[in-house]
Amino acid sequence: MLLITGATGHVGRALVDELDRKGVDFRVLLRAPRADLPDRVAQVIGDLGRPDSLAAALENVHQVFLLVPGTGLEHTANVIAGARSTGVQHLVYLSSYAVLGEPTPAMGRWHHEREQMIRRSGIPATFLRPTGFMTNTFDWLSTIRSGYVLDPIGPGRAAPIDPADIASVAAAVLTQDCHQDKEYTLTGAEAFTVAEQVGILAKAIGHDLEVRPVEDAEDVVRFRYPDGAPPALAAAVVEGVRLMRADTVGLRTDAVRRITGREPRSFADWCRQNAAAFAEPAGK
Repeated sequence: MLLITGATGHVGRALVDELDRKGVDFRVLLRAPRADLPDRVAQVIGDLGRPDSLAAALENVHQVFLLVPGTGLEHTANVIAGARSTGVQHLVYLSSYAVLGEPTPAMGRWHHEREQMIRRSGIPATFLRPTGFMTNTFDWLSTIRSGYVLDPIGPGRAAPIDPADIASVAAAVLTQDCHQDKEYTLTGAEAFTVAEQVGILAKAIGHDLEVRPVEDAEDVVRFRYPDGAPPALAAAVVEGVRLMRADTVGLRTDAVRRITGREPRSFADWCRQNAAAFAEPAGK
């Protein structure tokens, strides 16, 4: 039996569908019941922040897919404690490629600390370290409706990955016996500047988009969090963007192909599939 956390997000929801198609026995941890999940999926109500709610979710579970929101360590500690007491045999943690940075940025340090906690637990683990998600493009919607996208990265390049590809890797890791005690850095196949991504998106949605350089730190944060972010997270975004701007090559790996047997999805294909979500800008 598997337990999936974060089952309603971009990665978790795709993982639910992937495991359902494979006919795997699993349950999901939710704060409230959901009607949009497959009928055969067992829903357990609980919260990573409430250790007493995890016992039922972890009963007879041998593997856990762990997706932890926010920047703290409490949720990870709660799952580890519950997993050790119930005999979980494998933790698959959704980390970040930011742990590989030199120097390691704040976002990388948060994930690194969680990875270290899991290692110290003695439970065999697999760490998935993706680059930025293609779905982060939805963060541009508020400015796209005014005809532009903010660009804090300039010459920097990155290889965004479709969350569905992360889910496919996670499904393979959870259903095969050869992935324990390994770390996988997951990327898309192509590295882009923000301007190049905007050009691909503009072609998919059928109208031009302006690329505007950021003017201040608030613009940098708005690029990733349109409604703002808490101070620690905002500072981490500014720091991360500075490092991304300096990377004019863009990290790429073949991990998705090696694990799933197929190439990762292209950004152009993702844009075509999601074009309807990007409404015609006002005044166009």
